[in-house]
Amino acid sequence: MKSPGSSNGSHGTRGSSTGQTVKFARRTSSGRYVSLSREDLDMSGEFSGDYMNYTVHIPPTPDNQPMDTSVAAKAEEQYVSNSLFTGGFNSVTRAHLMDKVIESQVSHPQMAGSKGSSCAMPACDGKVMTDERGNDVIPCECRFKICRDCYMDAQKETGLCPGCKEPYRVGDFDDDVPNYSSGALSLPGPDDPKRDRNMSMMKRNQNGDFDHNKWLFETQGTSADMVTPIGHKTTFLGFFLAWRVRHPNNDAVWLWLMSVVCEIWFAFSWILDQLPKVHPINRTTDLEVLRDKFEMPSPSNPTGRSDLPGVDLFVSTADPEKEPPLVTANTILSILAVEYPVEKLACYVSDDGGALLTFEAMAEAASFADLWVPFCRKHDIEPRNPETYFSLKGDPTKNKSRLDFVKDRRRVKREYDEFKVRINGLPDSIRRRSEAFNAREEMKMLKHMRESGADTLEPIKVPKATWMADGTHWPGTWAVSSREHAKGDHAGILQVMLKPPSSDPLMGSSEDKLLDFTDVDIRLPMFVYVSREKRPGYDHNKKAGAMNALVRASAVLSNGPFILNLDCDHYIYNCKAIREGMCFMMDRGGEDICYIQFPQRFEGIDPSDRYANHNTVFLMGPVYVGTGCMFRRFALYGFDPPKVDNISEKSSETQALKTTDFDPDLDVNLLPKRFGNSTLLAESIPIAEFQGRPIADHPAIKYGRPPGILRVPREPLDATTVAEAVSVISCWYEDKTEWGDRVGWIYGSVTEDVVTGYRMHNRGWRSVYCVTKRDAFRGSAPINLTDRLHQVLRWATGSVEIFFSRNNALLASKKLKVLQRLAYLNVGVYPFTSMFLIVYCFLPALSLFSGHFIVQTLDVSFLGLLLTISICLVALAILEVKWSGVGLEEWWRNEQFWLISGTSAHLAAVVQGLLKVVAGIEISFTLTSKSGGDDDDDIYADLYLVKWTSLMIPPIVIGMVNIIAMVVAFSRTIYETVPQWSKFIGGAFFSFWVLAHLYPFAKGLMGRRGKTPTIVFVWSGLIAITLSLLWVAVNPNNSEATSVPSGFTFP
Repeated sequence: MKSPGSSNGSHGTRGSSTGQTVKFARRTSSGRYVSLSREDLDMSGEFSGDYMNYTVHIPPTPDNQPMDTSVAAKAEEQYVSNSLFTGGFNSVTRAHLMDKVIESQVSHPQMAGSKGSSCAMPACDGKVMTDERGNDVIPCECRFKICRDCYMDAQKETGLCPGCKEPYRVGDFDDDVPNYSSGALSLPGPDDPKRDRNMSMMKRNQNGDFDHNKWLFETQGTSADMVTPIGHKTTFLGFFLAWRVRHPNNDAVWLWLMSVVCEIWFAFSWILDQLPKVHPINRTTDLEVLRDKFEMPSPSNPTGRSDLPGVDLFVSTADPEKEPPLVTANTILSILAVEYPVEKLACYVSDDGGALLTFEAMAEAASFADLWVPFCRKHDIEPRNPETYFSLKGDPTKNKSRLDFVKDRRRVKREYDEFKVRINGLPDSIRRRSEAFNAREEMKMLKHMRESGADTLEPIKVPKATWMADGTHWPGTWAVSSREHAKGDHAGILQVMLKPPSSDPLMGSSEDKLLDFTDVDIRLPMFVYVSREKRPGYDHNKKAGAMNALVRASAVLSNGPFILNLDCDHYIYNCKAIREGMCFMMDRGGEDICYIQFPQRFEGIDPSDRYANHNTVFLMGPVYVGTGCMFRRFALYGFDPPKVDNISEKSSETQALKTTDFDPDLDVNLLPKRFGNSTLLAESIPIAEFQGRPIADHPAIKYGRPPGILRVPREPLDATTVAEAVSVISCWYEDKTEWGDRVGWIYGSVTEDVVTGYRMHNRGWRSVYCVTKRDAFRGSAPINLTDRLHQVLRWATGSVEIFFSRNNALLASKKLKVLQRLAYLNVGVYPFTSMFLIVYCFLPALSLFSGHFIVQTLDVSFLGLLLTISICLVALAILEVKWSGVGLEEWWRNEQFWLISGTSAHLAAVVQGLLKVVAGIEISFTLTSKSGGDDDDDIYADLYLVKWTSLMIPPIVIGMVNIIAMVVAFSRTIYETVPQWSKFIGGAFFSFWVLAHLYPFAKGLMGRRGKTPTIVFVWSGLIAITLSLLWVAVNPNNSEATSVPSGFTFP
């Protein structure tokens, strides 16, 4: 592995890689690839008539590199961005030149398939090279238009312009790129008008420099310190349990024993849950200080070029039927419009289903971003998800100062409506297109059979392919699955939808766009579509495998030191969220932070939040929860945090280190065993670590990087680099490596997020929970009862797996802090509470049936301890509400759903987890649906859908048994000679307490119009009656009342 100390760009070592040999090719109408090299075409006469233009990609070796200029580099990058790369196991990596990506016209010059002038060379249908604005790049003064291929051929063969027959003057067309090797930009002259503006900005400090003593964030303890109330309740809880153990109910020992065992477990579970919350804190960031430190013009940075590190954003999707492409497209648009240096961003979408529908939807999103992103920047739009923005209620002109806002908004709204129509019409468009092309292929086959004299009555065997907009086969999953074109069997696909932008702002004008974008930066971040290779016989490891494929591909293409992952239905609600997270990563002491977890916030939830989707009451913390998390890439690679004290004093703390400095046990020769055999990937690791450090501008920063090194423009993409990215997403790449075991997202659990975060903490990294004033991200959550229970089932099953694996917090290293250990222990233990909870929910009914209670007499000490514990519980609830900022209703909803999930999904998770551990039975989970209900007019239509699941049986049985018990006890009391109403009221109160917790569950069963499946009542009634009759048979009713010395009777 090479040290990046002398490399200024994120791809400084790219040129040294041998890379992959790439064959640029086109697919014929039958779906076969035809190489565009002259040799292959000469040998294949049957295809030579179909393709008049051809080219060959020459690997960038010293002998075969015609020129190394900015024109050639930009031409190569444009060619790469217009090609669809495919490859995989035992197959050649091919780059298919896409003349057309989507049916609609593409205008943005960064996007694949963008419009351009035609090449003037005879028999060539290529497009002329373009610059950042989409203008033609003419490499000769005679203005002869020529495409990239013809230009490269002319340079290699004669060096003459085909138009004027004069030699190309290479040096005349190089861009004026300043030298950034020193990490600083040149200072303006004394007469430069920018100098006065810059000096006025710097007058805030006497010496003209940034005040390096300022912190990017502050940590404050809250007034709601919970040590005292937790300690008080724990003390009283101990007294209460001691009293319960010493005072058994001799008349019903079995009832007393069950209740005591359950109460002891509840106490243990409560303490385990409360201890990590003993000292809550608040953190506040200062975005102005971040801007002043990294982007403010200064003597060393007069133009204000950003020194912030790069960020790669991951979006994962798997099934366009359950995860609508329009939802994913809106998420992508919110990412592309985020408030962060454009050249520092790269967005990657992982399509694990390999669907053409997702591919074209992402291309449509990239095309619409040409209008949406500059509009957001011009008018400071928030939120930057167009669907959410145009659905906001209220005055849209509030806080808008530009006079043309209303006109611009109206125009963008019309364009977005058309965009939605195109997205929603893609399934039909793809189907009609594929049917037309398949019919054409059948006609061709029939014609060929007639000409060859074959029997035309035989069935025509033409595969029912799915066709792309340019009239070629889609290399991914087809609508009618076939070999090498199914969900679990297709090649790896990579398309650079938006090539990397220029390093300097590109201001728009009033002529080339629908809106006037004068003085508005019209650049778009880099955007890449990725669908990893899948083959039968390989374990692809679900979402964790897809995320690791993105980690590798992004390391080769952009190598951002930080990674932000989002689900396809979680969009950026706060456009400055990345800056908020960067305040922690780039401040003093930030070098050992592995990730920043943002809260999960949801919209589209019913007003009462029936199933506690908001999760605002202490359900977050140091644990990684799967989405809305900013990672340090170096931490994902399985390394320990930097040990500043062990660094040699002879080497400067601002120098890049070698792999042995990160991990003494890791030798350079062992890199392929850990990370795979990609040279570019291995070379990117120390670069990402070095660029992710805070700036060493203060004596307190012992482990940093020099200021200014990240102002250097990134190198343009080339075919070899993209081919390497295709190679690292192949199905065989992870074989015999440590991906999924130590490196990247960890495999082996359905809750890979928790395990991945745990492994980082176990190596000594620390994390930060960042709560912003404006929600950082928002997403959708299932509001349907069945979907919600299945979601909780998957989470709980993963927790059970963690408990029975080596990821159990009891087996953690000494690097895991005490409170972290308790938090992770609680993650693995909480599903087991369901076994005790379901027993405890039956106790009130058993008490009513039997005529006994959990205590023999209502002693004053018992009532006093119970009252004291209740008061402490209320005090804790008030403190939780005060700190978390939620209402009492939300707190009560969480309590209700805790009992509902505990008696249903958590119990099933324990059973499934034990089956997997003991019997090795794998668990498959259902992907949570993001689609709406049948009623399009009601946004809460899903809330009223009733879909039967076996998870509903336990709560229904509990509810019906308690109701039957109250009815039986009430009837018995009425027909008694001396009615014991106090006895009935005491037992019915606790049954009612259980039923009150099950109220949201009962409403979910009723649906909108009581459309509850008959099977719900049949199964529940049979089970409840059977249990009741069984109890009567085993323990006949004893009508004698149990007297209490004080005269008060209790069951």
